Amino acid sequence: MKKSKEKDRVYICHTYYHAYIAAVKELVRRKQEKGRADIVLSTMSNNFENLLSRLERSGVFGQVFMYEEKEDVTSDEVMSYHRDRGNIVANLLQRVTYTKLLGKLQEPYIPTDLSSYRDVYVFCDSDPIGYYLNYKKIPYHAVEDGLNSGMLDDQARFANRGAWPVKLLMSKLGLIFIESGYSRYCIDYEVNDISVNHKPPKNIVEVPRKELNDKLSSEDHSILTDIFLENKEQVVSQLLGTGAYDDGLPKKPQVMILTEPLCEPEVRKRIFGDIIDQYKDSNRVILKPHPRDLFDYEEAFPDTVVIRDRFPMEVLGDIEGFCVDKIISVVTQMDNVYFAKEIVYLGLDFLDKYEEPSVHRKVENLDK
Repeated sequence: MKKSKEKDRVYICHTYYHAYIAAVKELVRRKQEKGRADIVLSTMSNNFENLLSRLERSGVFGQVFMYEEKEDVTSDEVMSYHRDRGNIVANLLQRVTYTKLLGKLQEPYIPTDLSSYRDVYVFCDSDPIGYYLNYKKIPYHAVEDGLNSGMLDDQARFANRGAWPVKLLMSKLGLIFIESGYSRYCIDYEVNDISVNHKPPKNIVEVPRKELNDKLSSEDHSILTDIFLENKEQVVSQLLGTGAYDDGLPKKPQVMILTEPLCEPEVRKRIFGDIIDQYKDSNRVILKPHPRDLFDYEEAFPDTVVIRDRFPMEVLGDIEGFCVDKIISVVTQMDNVYFAKEIVYLGLDFLDKYEEPSVHRKVENLDK
């Protein structure tokens, strides 16, 4: 007898950006239909600090869970099936066992019964949670890991080079797991913009982030800043505070630079130091470190405004009255930045000057 679904939906998030998009989707969705969502924060690759309590206080979600997601390297048994056996057949056979064991490894740590939800949304299903859903045969919706992430990297194809058609068939049979829309149990793969994705799967769906943002109310924007700005008053003071504005208008043109956990720390220092040098004389320069970028930019660039709190860059657009003349990134996609008059995307050609191109030009090396 088929089990009935008791709960509406749940979002499984691995980063601040994931949690932000989940909150935006829920703020919009609850205007259009009944039902309540839960949210799960995976601690595998991110320190969410006290985000859980702020999410609980917001009332946007019903229940908020933490999940101690387990990587394959935490289990000798799982890793014993993750070795190169010397030929494609042997490797594929052991991968069947690896897929099952990595999924099974998660079972004691899953904080809620995912099979009880009508809709399960997973950001970055390439992480072990995707293997768990495959192991338990639970249908789910995949959501792109980062905004327009397909523009820079098709992780599914990159991770499965060689015998792609065979691996794809095995995934559709549920024998092995392939992320980003290729799993047997993946209902669809949600992205911001289909056109930027490299050879996307047939079940890809487009949900533009701008359309979601346009549906947010002033109250919604306030809720988002309360959730994602731990030190809201401090951050707003840094951005809008004394010396920066006069009669509500910036005294100098403002440039915001988004850092990213690119390359080694010293290389990062050169990259962002060079960008700062280009603008510092005639602009007020604001540096917004990526939540996973732990380099000490305050020490390296003491004359620059450094916003230290961990939060997704997108929430800056929820601060009433804040805007910059220009926002600059190396590879972070910024289609959902609504507080900048001009967007400057430096791209991989710029990064080539600082790092060996083969490290970051993965799509171009994919088997055609």
